[in-house]
Amino acid sequence: MALRSDLVQHVLRNTFGFDALRPEQGPVIDRVLGIDRTEGDALVVWPTGSGKSLCCQLPALVKARERALARESPGVCLVFSPLIALMEDQVSVLRARGVRAQYVNSTVAKATREKRYATLAKGGYDLMYATPERMEREAFVEALRAVPGGVHLLAVDEAHCISKWGHDLRPAYQRVGEFKRLLGSPRTIALTATATRTVRDDIRAVLGDDETSMPLFATGIERPNLSMTVEPVWDDDDKVTRIGEIAREMGGTGIVYFALIKDLERMTDEVRRALGGDFDIDIYHGRLDPKQKKRVYRKFVEATPDRPLLLCATNAFGMGVDKPDIRFIVHAQVPGSVEAYYQEIGRAGRDGDPSACVLLYSQDDLAIQHEFTRWMNPPADLLMSTMAQIARRYGGDAGGQSGHATFDADDLRLDVIGKGHAHGMGGGIVEYALISLAKYGAIEPVDGGDGRSRYRFVRELDDIEISAEEIEAKTKRDLGRLLEVVRMTQADDVPAFLRRYFD
Repeated sequence: MALRSDLVQHVLRNTFGFDALRPEQGPVIDRVLGIDRTEGDALVVWPTGSGKSLCCQLPALVKARERALARESPGVCLVFSPLIALMEDQVSVLRARGVRAQYVNSTVAKATREKRYATLAKGGYDLMYATPERMEREAFVEALRAVPGGVHLLAVDEAHCISKWGHDLRPAYQRVGEFKRLLGSPRTIALTATATRTVRDDIRAVLGDDETSMPLFATGIERPNLSMTVEPVWDDDDKVTRIGEIAREMGGTGIVYFALIKDLERMTDEVRRALGGDFDIDIYHGRLDPKQKKRVYRKFVEATPDRPLLLCATNAFGMGVDKPDIRFIVHAQVPGSVEAYYQEIGRAGRDGDPSACVLLYSQDDLAIQHEFTRWMNPPADLLMSTMAQIARRYGGDAGGQSGHATFDADDLRLDVIGKGHAHGMGGGIVEYALISLAKYGAIEPVDGGDGRSRYRFVRELDDIEISAEEIEAKTKRDLGRLLEVVRMTQADDVPAFLRRYFD
């Protein structure tokens, strides 16, 4: 064990630049590597920014070095991640540190993807990042099976996506246990920032574990440097006033979250007028083109106390952002769940200095989230009618109308929901129908180059794959989560409410 402990310190210092692990990281890494205790699976539930990623990256590299010293086949650590942008960012950071890491997803060109499969099969990577949906591709599975030494560690990031009781269920994630067995049941570490007891039990059940074989490693949800408050507001003018007051009071860089892009763009102008030249103000949402997203991301990370940035954003911003000195997080509109709220405020104050987390509560905003819940759970008949239009126009060898094999919601909206609804709020449900079909693996996202979500046909969806009863049950669960947000806004003590909620 001494050699392994020495390797941990060597990799920690020389690859990641740390002299020591955080107190909570040590027991997890000990568990995964079997240092001075039983080697086994682990379920890690820590707030955003607590260092969860290192708990799979460090053991993966230690295992690789250990096997190399023993002149054994290196094997690979497979990381399942649901977010393409996040996996790309993590791989970029790892490769800059000299780590043999790579990713494969639907944005990678076929020729490049095949080269990466070939390198993977030869044992050329220590860490491979992919979405669970990639396991449905025979070429990827064959490459994994060919890896000398096999998959020695499976990391499941954003593991709450496994659970039907979680706030972000993905169908392919519910097959992770099946994929684990297919890979020979390697050591497994599940990572998430948000998981109630019910979600934790579901994660273990899907992965074929229990509390003994996959113990929980959790930190308290409270962070003393964060003030968490809910303030009632009457209208948008009231919101703008409070945003300005909070920004001036806290003084540093902060994020103001909105639910709707149109409200974000409208109110950003009002916030800019209210703050004058005291703050640099910018926006971020999913419809920006990639160059703008990168510009805003870089600008945010490089903002300083002397030149702070107030970023007005949707929840498209935040995943993978590693900025320690975010001084305030304001929710200008009600978040859709307690889990989403907790994940977003977790980005504040990672340097340990005081930071303000303020939810500006207006009862009128509930209608927005109620509508989102309807959008996010498109009924079975809408999914199948959307699938039929896609298959007819873009499936097989059709190549799409006008020679275009990719499509977005605008290409389908009129045919799916009709002219009367295409331009109203109800038109947004088509985007969510496409998101749902992508989760089922019937279509896959591609890089449209303009910031908009575009897709390509993969396969036709059988109607037996979609359960109207399950969709209805999920809608009720999502509405229940929204009700919990309302209860949080009425709580006298927000941290105490969060403690009870996450048990």
